[in-house]
Amino acid sequence: MEPRKDAESLRGARRSTGRRLPKRAAAGRRSFTSTLKALDDLAASGAKISVRITDLDRGTSVLSGDDFVTLPVAGLGVVPLLIEVAAAFESGRLEPLEIIDRAHIEPVGVGGVWQHLKAPALPLVDLAVLTASTGDALAANALLRRVGLPAVRARIEELGLARSALLDRFRDERGPDDAPHFALGSARELAEVFAALVNSQVVSPGVSAQVAEWLSLNHDLSLVASATGLDPFSHENDEHGLLFINKTGRDAGIRVEAGVLAGPRAGVSYALIVCFDDLSISHRLRAHEAFRVLGTDLMEYVF
Repeated sequence: MEPRKDAESLRGARRSTGRRLPKRAAAGRRSFTSTLKALDDLAASGAKISVRITDLDRGTSVLSGDDFVTLPVAGLGVVPLLIEVAAAFESGRLEPLEIIDRAHIEPVGVGGVWQHLKAPALPLVDLAVLTASTGDALAANALLRRVGLPAVRARIEELGLARSALLDRFRDERGPDDAPHFALGSARELAEVFAALVNSQVVSPGVSAQVAEWLSLNHDLSLVASATGLDPFSHENDEHGLLFINKTGRDAGIRVEAGVLAGPRAGVSYALIVCFDDLSISHRLRAHEAFRVLGTDLMEYVF
């Protein structure tokens, strides 16, 4: 499957408009004060938080807090899996149109659409699209079974991600003999990976562009991305010059999002991990609100 855009064109998309705020106005709108308050409130309630925002043009940290701490990242752990799959496609180790039969994969119902489709078998490249766009656990497990967990772990090591790990496949229930989580990561490393993707620095320009293209199809725009106003089902080419790719992760008491957001003023890579006591709907909504506040601050930063 040929990428439709290279990473350089992805970054260039945000330069389509030259409108800029006056410097004084911009300075007042780029403090992330609201985000800090929302995260402080979460931390005061006992949540574990790891956050990182990096300015893509300057390469400097805009906001960081415990960004080196390793925490569970749920479905966001599929990003290194997608990188390994794209690298295998490029090298010829895997054929994108190789058909994988669902009957050979242990059923899992934690998320995704393949389990609801009548098609019993799909090519690897379609499984990558389902994994990136809908967080499809069955498709991700099929990819992981095909490339192998050792290969993904070797890729993580090659990428220099010392605080990240893919521990296991997706499971409906985790027993005492299973890994406690699907994946682990830190906000700093997640933000670095997304920055490297749009800068064509992950494995090769072709691999970077392919993974970025898959991630640009992600339908989950309910957390940080809710502030963008983008269509969850069609946001590859925004008419206002907004570049956006992201991936989310969700599990009991875990919410994670990482991505790249770029507009006419600036571009950032970001990652936020929140692990909280999911004791009630209000606890969950408070965690979600912190992501949305971050999204609003990020939009003000890039526009």
